[in-house]
Amino acid sequence: MTKRTAVRTTLRAVATGAFATTLIGLAPPAALAAPAPTPQAPARASVAAAHEAATAPATLDTLARFFAADRKRGGAPAVAPGTAPAVPHIEGGTVPVYALSPDFVRGRTAAPVARLEFLASKAVATDGRTASVWTVRQGAAWKVVNIAAGDDETRYTAAGAARAKGGTVFHEPQIDAWYVQRGDRIEPLDVDARKAVGPHGTTVAAYQKRVAKAYGDKLPGSAYDRRGEAGGYGPEAAAGAEKPQAQPAPAQQPVTAGAFTDHSLPVTAATTVAGAAALLALGLSVSAALRRRRSG
Repeated sequence: MTKRTAVRTTLRAVATGAFATTLIGLAPPAALAAPAPTPQAPARASVAAAHEAATAPATLDTLARFFAADRKRGGAPAVAPGTAPAVPHIEGGTVPVYALSPDFVRGRTAAPVARLEFLASKAVATDGRTASVWTVRQGAAWKVVNIAAGDDETRYTAAGAARAKGGTVFHEPQIDAWYVQRGDRIEPLDVDARKAVGPHGTTVAAYQKRVAKAYGDKLPGSAYDRRGEAGGYGPEAAAGAEKPQAQPAPAQQPVTAGAFTDHSLPVTAATTVAGAAALLALGLSVSAALRRRRSG
């Protein structure tokens, strides 16, 4: 199976201090075996509003342009002059997307392994190509802030649900690895995750130690950050990967969230894995995250 690697240069790596690691090392076995807390899921009203934003006519128009540009970049024949691009569609439901939590890696008490970053919907072109539509809440409205080639977000969410019912699927974007957390276990969902934690996974405590070691010197405010190097990890980033291309933003009416309950989470552009790109794109553009195909 193949997958597309997201070249994302906007999420800063997360880490923890040696003090938290020491506490984990001294914790009794019973404490280490205790189920780790899970992130709060978004309210149904939030998911419905995000899905409505993803299926809005203006979003579908933007998706048509996105797929047309992607087709041209791939060397496929262009649509005949005067022919309108075929309208893609949103397939399936909108899903929450979680990513590795800085608080977890810092070793903060009762911090979930992952935090909610954005909601994603799978878009399908008429020729079968896919894209992921990212939505976040801005004030009382949900808006599309990013379109990324491929369907990693919805595909791995489905794979995790099939493997561990009730588990939390999450992404470690620094290495583009996908996992599912079930109780005190972290299980891999793709080749990058298997390289990181082994084919059978690892414990939550062991995973915390691994990410602390990997990202401990790359927190916001660190020397690494002050040098302006935060964001974009792995061989592709080090080699200077191709920059994402921008697509025009849909001129859509925001989907209001006035009916949201207190259980609705404040998923905003500032907290998404899109990070700075989404902040720059608010109301201006939809950043198309480039994903390179590779074995998975």
